[in-house]
Amino acid sequence: MYFDEENPVMIWNPYGGEMARVPESATPFPHRRGTLFKIHYSVSWQDGAKNMARHMSWIEKLYDYMGSYVSKNPREAYVNYRDLDLGMNKKGVNSLIEASSWGLKYYKSNFNRLVQVKTRVDPDNFFRHEQSIPPLPVK
Repeated sequence: MYFDEENPVMIWNPYGGEMARVPESATPFPHRRGTLFKIHYSVSWQDGAKNMARHMSWIEKLYDYMGSYVSKNPREAYVNYRDLDLGMNKKGVNSLIEASSWGLKYYKSNFNRLVQVKTRVDPDNFFRHEQSIPPLPVK
C-alpha cells in the first residue's frame, strides 16, 4: 500500500527516554510516557488538482490502515501537525464540544485546563485559528 503512491512520506520521531519522565500534566504537551513515536504522514504531487482525489484517497487509506497500530480513545494527534480533518472552528467561533473533537486529541486531559487558561487570558478569543482552544462563555 505504501508504495502505491508516487511520493509517500512517513516520518517517525521516537519518544520516550527523558521526555517520559515529565508528567503529561506538567506542560500542555501530553504525549510522553507510553508514546513510542510521533508519525507524520504526507503526500505531495506536482500536477495540481488533476490527480488530487487519487492522492487524497491514498493518504486517507493509509491513515485508516494505521489506526490499529496507533493510540486509541482518543486517537492522539500532534498540535504542530494540524489536522483539519479532526474538525474546525466555524467562522472563528467554536463551542467547547466542537473544540473537544480536536482538543482532546492534541492535549488529552490538559485540554480542559487550557480552556480555563484561555478563558482568563483571552476571553474575547482574539488569538484564534481553525483549531484554537475556545474560551468559556462569559456571563
